[in-house]
Amino acid sequence: MSSANCPVRRAIVLAAGNGDRFHNPAHDSKLLQPLLGQPILLRTIGAAHEAGVEHVTIVLGYQAERVRALAERAASPRLSLSFVVNPDWRLENGVSALAACDAAGGEPFALLMGDHVFDPDVLARMLRAPLARDESLLAIDTRPVAPAVAEEATKVRRVGSRIVEIGKDLRDYDALDTGVFVCAPALFEALRAAQAAGDTTLSGGIRQLAARGLMHGFDIGNARWCDIDTVSDLAAAESALATGSPA
Repeated sequence: MSSANCPVRRAIVLAAGNGDRFHNPAHDSKLLQPLLGQPILLRTIGAAHEAGVEHVTIVLGYQAERVRALAERAASPRLSLSFVVNPDWRLENGVSALAACDAAGGEPFALLMGDHVFDPDVLARMLRAPLARDESLLAIDTRPVAPAVAEEATKVRRVGSRIVEIGKDLRDYDALDTGVFVCAPALFEALRAAQAAGDTTLSGGIRQLAARGLMHGFDIGNARWCDIDTVSDLAAAESALATGSPA
């Protein structure tokens, strides 16, 4: 259980993919690319630390040695870093999340996408949100967006605070998935169940939890966030951060 007296202090960062849609001449991991002068992955780690995270486990895959070296060189001495390697990094992100099962230590944890930019204050509030045993939390954006933006996003539908559906193909939805979670260890059992059914996505595991009434939405209000899938997404994130507008 997380509470105001016992906030979550551990995070898992998914950094294993090769970013198929991020086309750069050197084919480097997009997590190494600078965003306003700072590599994307370091922004994610830094935001987690600013929010109150003390222990970060990074799931590596594509260009694992380079990504690890970057994280180690820039790590704060006040932040504990560990690493796991997902040898099946070409598969969906649910496989990467499951690779970090042992690193979670049976405790609640933040689950972050290495290529998502987010407001540290949102995560800070989520880390302190009271959750019952086995319940998890997903930061959601309920603001209206252009159809082209919604088409690319993972969407959710809620009943009250509970998330009842999640997926890219939802037509009936009321919020977007920002990729910032606080999860109970029950997520790993849910991921195994999803994979046994042939679904290796993280959303597949979240659907398993939602079916049990264990997923809640956390509205980010007017906070900024951005999922960096393409070079144009990176440019948009830079513009939003530079001007202070929503990402």
